Amino acid sequence: MAVFDYHHPWAFTFGVLGNIVSILVYFAPLPTFIRIYKEKSTMGFDSLPYVVALFSAMLWMYYAFLKTNAVLLISINSFGCIIETIYISMFLFYASKKVKTHTVKLLGLMNVGLFSLIFMLTFFIFGGQSRTQIVGWICVAISVCVFVAPLSIVFQVVRTRSVEFMPFTLSFFLTLSAVMWFSYGLFQRDICIALPNVMGFFLGMLQMLLYGIYRNPKVPEIDEEKKIGEQVMNNIMVLGTPEVHPVDHNSHKIKEENNKDEEEEEEEANINRGVNCVPCAISVEPSQVNNLQLESPVLIVCAA
Repeated sequence: MAVFDYHHPWAFTFGVLGNIVSILVYFAPLPTFIRIYKEKSTMGFDSLPYVVALFSAMLWMYYAFLKTNAVLLISINSFGCIIETIYISMFLFYASKKVKTHTVKLLGLMNVGLFSLIFMLTFFIFGGQSRTQIVGWICVAISVCVFVAPLSIVFQVVRTRSVEFMPFTLSFFLTLSAVMWFSYGLFQRDICIALPNVMGFFLGMLQMLLYGIYRNPKVPEIDEEKKIGEQVMNNIMVLGTPEVHPVDHNSHKIKEENNKDEEEEEEEANINRGVNCVPCAISVEPSQVNNLQLESPVLIVCAA
């Protein structure tokens, strides 16, 4: 079933549209990597979706070469391999040592080890149409993983109630791409292309739904009682007066210095007269501050 066959004009149309939308999908994380470049840090972003996307593009290229006249599959997956390699290289450059080690392990295990194993087993053991079918179903499984990979971010969105690490553009274009490639596979009668994009559509809709729910996080309201308590703590009681005055830190320090000087002079005078004045200490527990009635006069005296 040739892609450019005259008898399959809709397959060709959806294949071209799938290429266009998929290019937009690959460019969707670009704002994220611009931000990583400016901040010189990966800022908690996960490399798993990009590693899986690169692995998927490599496998779909292998599948396209096994098929006949699958030029549209080869073109988009070649572009995917290039752009994902750039993303991962940039991620590794700005990642911390721990994250960098984790990403390199993923690349070695998946993109080198697993891909080499699949290639050798299918190329040297199987042949003809059976090889194409086996590689096709492996691609189905990996494509499902591509759509499931952002679920790690979905769980983070639900846990933190923040969509900071789940760009809406990526979810939108993944959903649109799934529609285009499902239609392409349907008209091509290729179940290996059509099937995984059904799941891709529903997972993309789930991500957009969560974005709509958590895009405007609610700011917790401050309790009125807490406000009143803070207002009480911002007032002081001045000795010898029935008034409550707002705190003025500068004037309060000056008054304290003046009061100390006056108290020292008064003590010296009392010593000279032989009179001992013992000031009483009235302590107010922190828990009692909220129970103070600001409307009632507060009078603190010093008993001789």
